[in-house]
Amino acid sequence: MNQDLVVFKGTQDGLYIYIKDGNFNSIKKELDKKLKNSISFFEGGQIIDFKGRKLSEDEENELRRIIKDKYKIKIAEGVKEEVKEEVEIFKGIGEGMTKFVKTTLRSGQFISYKGNVVIFGDLNPGSVVEAWGNIVVLGTLRGIAHAGSNGNKEAIVAAFHLQPTQLRIANFIARCPDEENAEESKWPEIAKIEGEEVIIETYLPKK
Repeated sequence: MNQDLVVFKGTQDGLYIYIKDGNFNSIKKELDKKLKNSISFFEGGQIIDFKGRKLSEDEENELRRIIKDKYKIKIAEGVKEEVKEEVEIFKGIGEGMTKFVKTTLRSGQFISYKGNVVIFGDLNPGSVVEAWGNIVVLGTLRGIAHAGSNGNKEAIVAAFHLQPTQLRIANFIARCPDEENAEESKWPEIAKIEGEEVIIETYLPKK
């Protein structure tokens, strides 16, 4: 079975869909599955363009129908030439620009920042935080968090309790436990990329 034929990549302008070489029917199935599993992440956003594998007009139209008609996700029109090809990856995850949010984020609230984000409160379901760097929540993270959103795989997401609707680092989406099976940790938790996947582990300070 082909893996990662379809990759979502976030930039400051929006999301691109990168299509890798492979059987087109497999590409369609993977796109459909990934959109279904992460539909809440696209609420209020838009997809800019397809990149990677060259698609025929019929193939692109088929993918557009899945995105627009089945999942009601907006695709930007007439902006392809205006969007920059690449955005410089944010490198200040160790020491860099940081935004401090001194409140709990509630459903419908959205924060996007070209640096690190620290939240003094909870991230409730329906709220979204997108950061080029790290995301740290001094409370419970139940909403959507996307760290390293412009490509930095060294970014992390940390919280006293990680129970996200969706959690992403760079182009990787974490596999979060089912809500009914999720157990609340007694210690802070941290999500990071290890190998080719996002892992979530207990954060225990070194003595």
